Amino acid sequence: MNYEIFVDMSLDIDENIAAEMGIRYVPMEYGLGDEMLKATGPESDEKMHYFYESMRNNVSTRTTQITPYQYEETFAPSIKDGKDVLYIALSSGLSKTYESALLAAGELKEQYEGAQIEVVDSFGATGGMGLLAESAAKNRAAGMTLAENAAWLRAHVHNVNHWFMVEDLVYLKRGGRISATTAIVGSVLNIKPILKIDAKGELGSVANKRGSKQAMRYLIDCYKERFDPQYGNVVYICCADCKDTAAKLKEMVLQVNPEADVRITMLCPVIGAHTGPGMLSLIFYGKEME
Repeated sequence: MNYEIFVDMSLDIDENIAAEMGIRYVPMEYGLGDEMLKATGPESDEKMHYFYESMRNNVSTRTTQITPYQYEETFAPSIKDGKDVLYIALSSGLSKTYESALLAAGELKEQYEGAQIEVVDSFGATGGMGLLAESAAKNRAAGMTLAENAAWLRAHVHNVNHWFMVEDLVYLKRGGRISATTAIVGSVLNIKPILKIDAKGELGSVANKRGSKQAMRYLIDCYKERFDPQYGNVVYICCADCKDTAAKLKEMVLQVNPEADVRITMLCPVIGAHTGPGMLSLIFYGKEME
């Protein structure tokens, strides 16, 4: 089918699988200390280790949103080449990039007669966007048109379950999600907040567990209760430089579902800048999020 699939760099995905499927990226910028960097594809594990180690050493981080002009620059070459565009955006509940993409799509349609651009709100992030991108590529290979593919994605975005375990409460405090007092008390008691992305695409706290073991058991309980095999067995575990813990979580997933195709990736810097090192996510297709 004559359209290209784009995802922005707030996603996590197996780089080799993405290359095989022909998935393309919308670059995003992030700051580390005084330096501004640009992610044009999945960053190497070495680079992400340096990023998270810098955060542990109190180096500041920040992110920027994609502007409509940047979207136009990214999509225009494909349109000039006679190809339409399917773009999967970071959740509108977490960023304004979805709105910027819609503005850019409208502008490009005016400039190029007949151009078709579908912008899909993922209502998610990180590995959830990776799951959707993989599905979009499979749908395209199966012969779905651009409009059919976009409709399928919109019908299934809420089947992507995002569950997170946060290691260090200081980053939630910086983001204004918890108070300074809660962060101090939680750190002393070794509290690990459990977060999820809800049906509005917003990040919220659902539980607090004492220690990593209890927190991981909670994540596995969510998987047991909510996993739906009709969408396949792919599971993304995205970790912020905590691969040993991620490997333990993978073993727990495989004990529940030996057929699971578990992919461990380093959490992208665009999301990691806000959650901090040690964050662990479990992302899969399952029951619709409430």
